[in-house]
Amino acid sequence: MKESIKTTIKRWVNLPTNPLRRKMETMLLAQGSLLSNQQNFISSGNINDYEFKIFSQRGEDGIIQYLIKHAPIKNKVFIEFGVENYMESNTRFLMMNNNWSGLVLDGSRENIGSLKKREWFWKYDLKTKCAFIDRDNINTLLHEDGFEDIGILSIDIDGNDYWIFQKLDLSKLNPSIVIIEYNGLFGSERAISVPYDKYFNRTKAHYSNLFFGASLAALVHLATQKGYELVACCDAGTNAFFVQKDLLNDKIRKLSVSEAYKEDKCRQSRDKRYRLSFLSGNERLSAIKGLDVVNVLTGKIEQL
Repeated sequence: MKESIKTTIKRWVNLPTNPLRRKMETMLLAQGSLLSNQQNFISSGNINDYEFKIFSQRGEDGIIQYLIKHAPIKNKVFIEFGVENYMESNTRFLMMNNNWSGLVLDGSRENIGSLKKREWFWKYDLKTKCAFIDRDNINTLLHEDGFEDIGILSIDIDGNDYWIFQKLDLSKLNPSIVIIEYNGLFGSERAISVPYDKYFNRTKAHYSNLFFGASLAALVHLATQKGYELVACCDAGTNAFFVQKDLLNDKIRKLSVSEAYKEDKCRQSRDKRYRLSFLSGNERLSAIKGLDVVNVLTGKIEQL
C-alpha cells in the first residue's frame, strides 16, 4: 500500500540528512551567534534578560552563553543526560557554536541511534551512551570516561532528578555549572521530591504527566550541600542554574529561592487516554493533589 502524502512529507522532514533541515540549522546557528554577541551590549543585572532559544527547550541557550562568559571554565566539556535525540537540549548550541566537547546519555536506543545519524555528528567531539540511569549506575556511567573538571553538567530525566543528583559523586567531575530541571508545580516553599523509584516513568506515575522531579527548594537544599549556589531559573519555569560558590562574582550572584523561582505555565497535562488536556493554573496541581512526595529535609512522606 502506498503511503499517504502526509506520511511521505513527515518521513522526509525527519530524515537526518534533510537538506532543508541543514539550511534551517545553519540559519539558526548564525542567529544564535549574533544573539550571543549582542549580550555584550546588554547592561542588565538580571540574567533572564539574556535568554534566547536556538536548540534549548526555552531560553536556556542564552543563559548558558551568559554564564560561560562570566564564570571561569577550566575545561570546555559538558555532560548532559536525558537528551532524547538531542534535537532539543541544553548543550547542543554550546557544542556547535562554542565547539565544546561532551558526553550525552539517554535510555532509548532509538534516540541515540537517531542522534548518531545526524550529518553533523562527525563534526564535533561528542560521545554518546545509551543507558537508563539510576542511583546504582550513575557514578560508573559518568566516571568511566575519565572526565574531570568539566564546565557544565545538565540533568533532565523527568523523574528521579533529585535522587540522582544526591547520589552523584562530583569530586572529579567538579562541574563549574549545574543545570537541573525542577517541577514548578511543586511551588517555591516546600522542599519535596517524588519518591525514588528505580524504574520511574512520569506517565505511569500519574496519567497527567505532571507528577515528576523535585521542587526548586529541594534542589537548592541539595546543591548548597554540594558547594553550589542558585543563580537563575529560566523564565519558562523549567530549569534551575547553579554555579560553584567560589565562581560567584558581580555578574553572577547568589539568589534565594523566592528571588529566582519562576512559575511553569506550560499546559502539557494529559487525560487518561494520553491526550493533551490543556490544564492551566491551579487545575494542574489539583490533578495530582494528594499524591505522596518526600520532604527532603525530614525524609518523611507527605502529600501534595
